[in-house]
Amino acid sequence: MMQKLYSLFYEKYAHVQTKQVRNFMHTIDWDNRFIGIKGSRGVGKTTLLLQYIRLNHKPDKSVLYISLDHLYFLENNLYDLVNDFYKKGGRFIAVDEVHKYPNWAIEIKNIYDDMPQLKLVFTGSSLLHINQAKADLSRRVVVYDMPGLSFREFLQFETNINFKSYSVDEIVNNHIAISIEITQKVKPLQSFADYLNYGYYPFYLENKKSFHQKLSEVLLTVLEVDIPQYANIQTSNIVMLKKLLSVISNSVPFKPNMNSISERTGISLNTMKIYLKLLNDAQILNLLYVEDKGINSLGKPEKIFLNNPNLMFNLGKYADIGSIRETFFLNQLSQVSTVYAPPFADFKVDNTYFFELGGKNKKQHQIKNHQNSYLVKDDLEIGTDINIPLWLFGFLY
Repeated sequence: MMQKLYSLFYEKYAHVQTKQVRNFMHTIDWDNRFIGIKGSRGVGKTTLLLQYIRLNHKPDKSVLYISLDHLYFLENNLYDLVNDFYKKGGRFIAVDEVHKYPNWAIEIKNIYDDMPQLKLVFTGSSLLHINQAKADLSRRVVVYDMPGLSFREFLQFETNINFKSYSVDEIVNNHIAISIEITQKVKPLQSFADYLNYGYYPFYLENKKSFHQKLSEVLLTVLEVDIPQYANIQTSNIVMLKKLLSVISNSVPFKPNMNSISERTGISLNTMKIYLKLLNDAQILNLLYVEDKGINSLGKPEKIFLNNPNLMFNLGKYADIGSIRETFFLNQLSQVSTVYAPPFADFKVDNTYFFELGGKNKKQHQIKNHQNSYLVKDDLEIGTDINIPLWLFGFLY
């Protein structure tokens, strides 16, 4: 059976493309012995693993890629397989989909302790909380969170032009010069609408026409398989989870009235808070809190968003531009910054900047008396003074 796993690996190795590799690969310190990569379904974790192997390893017996959703692992355990691989000279193993395997944390901890010359990289659902994993994996594994494509990465895939990323500080303080430099190479607004519709998940490259059908399938798998498996939710309650998402997705972003949602869905208040947290951890929702209520609390979020604009086009009956712009901004900023809901603007970022979002006629009266306050506008190619183009916040990573 080991030969079967090798032949499956070699087939994937032969067919993985390495022309379009995400910058995320270069943010990982591959010198660490054990690495975890978390992320929502569809962001490209498997492709990244196979690309890394293809670019850095020959296809010999020292390296192996396995996926724990393979039938082999219904009757065989991970530790024994890796031990056999290690004894025969194996030195690098990539383990995909660890969340599909019941005792993954304990076995990976034992592999770490018993096989000192082995390097192991695993991927898992964004739902995984490594710090809560059994057997104290957090001290042994360096974990990275893999987001979907930024607008910058989408443009690179579409044009084959390399663009650099910028910090929030750089964008705020130098947005005019940065925008001029970028717009000499590409017209960002021409591609921005496409990105909002289908550009966050790299699988759009396979087939744009069937993108939303595939995204619907991804969402169903998260709701029907990943969340129930992770949180031990009974099958009968999955309907409630879907109902909650349906109610939310047709009115996002909104300030939640928990009692009203509870009445509409038939879900108790306590259960609903747990479901919201699970949907947030699964990167289907993005919960925005006021500053004194952290994301780990089960308190009421100030506003509820879908995680990214692609989900708005997929789940919502309609997606208005105001909602889309806020969803995009929060999605891109939350990958690199702390974002809260302040009393007088739309977003407070890194405890420093205040941003109010709008169209080209948006005025600054809401923020004019506050320092470090900016207007973010969705139909600007190049900004002026405190007016910053929305698309430019897609260049943060």
